[in-house]
Amino acid sequence: MKLKEIRNRYVFASLFAALIAVSSFFIIPVASVPIVFKNLFVVLAGTVLGSFYGGIALLIFITAGLIGAPVFVIPGPAAFSTPLGGYIIGYFLGSLCAGLICGLPKTSERKICIPLVLKITLASFLGFSLILICGLFYMMHLNSMSFASAFFAGVVPFIPGDILKLAISIPLALKLRPVAAKYINNLL
Repeated sequence: MKLKEIRNRYVFASLFAALIAVSSFFIIPVASVPIVFKNLFVVLAGTVLGSFYGGIALLIFITAGLIGAPVFVIPGPAAFSTPLGGYIIGYFLGSLCAGLICGLPKTSERKICIPLVLKITLASFLGFSLILICGLFYMMHLNSMSFASAFFAGVVPFIPGDILKLAISIPLALKLRPVAAKYINNLL
């Protein structure tokens, strides 16, 4: 592997970390739970960059939040003393899972085929699901809530927005993977 490709992989991971951080400032106010695009970019980091570099993007983002950069709703480690901590853990696991399913992008993926669409759909669905599942169990543990209470408080309100983001993430990943492959995985 060329040094240029290694550098580009970390540049793309940093770019996704920045996109995740900036996306939290864009909010669509709907009903009681506004739609934010942070988890869209979290899942895209995995589906576009693969597990390792998608995970690196999330580690950069989480580290920035832990040292006090205003990327979490509650800055610093205090975010983990609230249910938000579970979603942050879910960000990392969701991106990692989506990336494990998709793998590194390949330039050959310019041609869209059914298996690729199914793979990205599954990866995205599991990525979004893991974020919610981690938030659910963290909320249960932190607040001593029952499964049903935590489910209705920490999962149900986010489902409509996440379905919308899932629908957006699939075509985005299909378009971005070949572009990313050109710079980070020229060999395949």
